[in-house]
Amino acid sequence: MIHPNPPATGDDTVKDQATAWIMRLASGSATTADAEALRRWRSENAAHRQAFAEARLLWETLGLAAEEVARQTASTDAPGLPIGAARPLARRGVIGGALAASVAAIGYVGAKPPFRFWPSLGELQADYRTATGERRHLALADDVSLILNTQTSIGVGLASPGSRVIELISGEAAITAKATEFTRFDVVAAGGRATAAVARFDVRRDGAAVRVTCLDGVVDVGHHDRSVTVPPGHQVIYDALGLQKVSAIDLAVVTAWQQGQLIFRHEPLARVIEEVNRYRPGRIVLLNEELSERDVVATFHLSRIDEAVGYLAQTFNARTRHLPGGVVVLS
Repeated sequence: MIHPNPPATGDDTVKDQATAWIMRLASGSATTADAEALRRWRSENAAHRQAFAEARLLWETLGLAAEEVARQTASTDAPGLPIGAARPLARRGVIGGALAASVAAIGYVGAKPPFRFWPSLGELQADYRTATGERRHLALADDVSLILNTQTSIGVGLASPGSRVIELISGEAAITAKATEFTRFDVVAAGGRATAAVARFDVRRDGAAVRVTCLDGVVDVGHHDRSVTVPPGHQVIYDALGLQKVSAIDLAVVTAWQQGQLIFRHEPLARVIEEVNRYRPGRIVLLNEELSERDVVATFHLSRIDEAVGYLAQTFNARTRHLPGGVVVLS
């Protein structure tokens, strides 16, 4: 049940309420009822709208330290914050109206959150979304199952009779499709489409770049006016420059996350840090540019991902400095 906000008795009370709303949105536990309550709270007066805008800007400035606070307090009640007991705020219909109306005026809509301080509006509109470090199994039907990797958002729908479709908004998903000859399964992402009937494949999206890897069966991938067929053990990438060539790939590396690992075989340190950052709260920041291209061969367990920090620091004799919010500076 949604409880109304207590009356505002001064500027500090309104600011506290605005900050609590921002923390609620960033915690990952916001509900559809919260979205509607936020819309009502902001519509009450200009002071509420101004305080919410200022709180958003402050949150962006504080960044990762603020994210850690939200994570730790996700299950607690901040001062003046209504508690929502409804279903999660991930459904498209509600978030597209209530939350979008609440935050559009301050430029949140369509904005890419810096360093993933909070999910983008597109991610909040997803039907399913995983948090940092989370993996989730989904059975969409008897013939389609998914594993969502960390920081992944998808939308689910029906393209046409006999065709299932998901939109990969961000992140990575491993798909097992066992459709009949009369059905197919499509994954759309960044202007492209991967189609399969009976196959196991992995699709990862990083902004405008999408990687499709076939594990078993065959996958047809189309992007604009080009299309290719990807056989088992092969991968294709498309981005703003178009569809690249199909190439052989080490499946053990691509699928390691499904077994709770990250495997790096001769990857530059900067790339390794970027990948590790997807799985741990906070952020590893490399300040020593001379180390960025150093070669890394390593295997990290996702259940002990923080061990990667010590390993990399020791291997490359880098100094470490730990900051609030899980931020680690390597120099």
